[in-house]
Amino acid sequence: MPRRARLLLPGVPLHLIQRGNNRSACFYAEEDYLFYLDNLKLQAEQHGCAVHAWCLMTNHVHLLVTPSKPERASLMMKGLGQRFVQYINRTYDRSGTLWEGRFRSCLLQEEDYVLACYRY
Repeated sequence: MPRRARLLLPGVPLHLIQRGNNRSACFYAEEDYLFYLDNLKLQAEQHGCAVHAWCLMTNHVHLLVTPSKPERASLMMKGLGQRFVQYINRTYDRSGTLWEGRFRSCLLQEEDYVLACYRY
């Protein structure tokens, strides 16, 4: 059964959520968080996404992003996810997936929801 297509609108911010596989940890040390943030900056610039806020939890990530074009958020998350998994697998001598499927996304059309995401 095919996945539902993402609803994306130009210029509308997105709340992106990426969870660790089986809700397991994705970050093991301070350096992991720093590597993720460095690559978030790189991928956001490369794919034309404005990152407004982020929250890196032990087993998942929340991002508040406005892509310049609808498909750009997916490209950013693909590049970010791949590089981070490679880093984690190499650093901790592991293999396999880190993420629980594809990331989730929600349009942020309501001002109250945008503010709630910032507070999170």
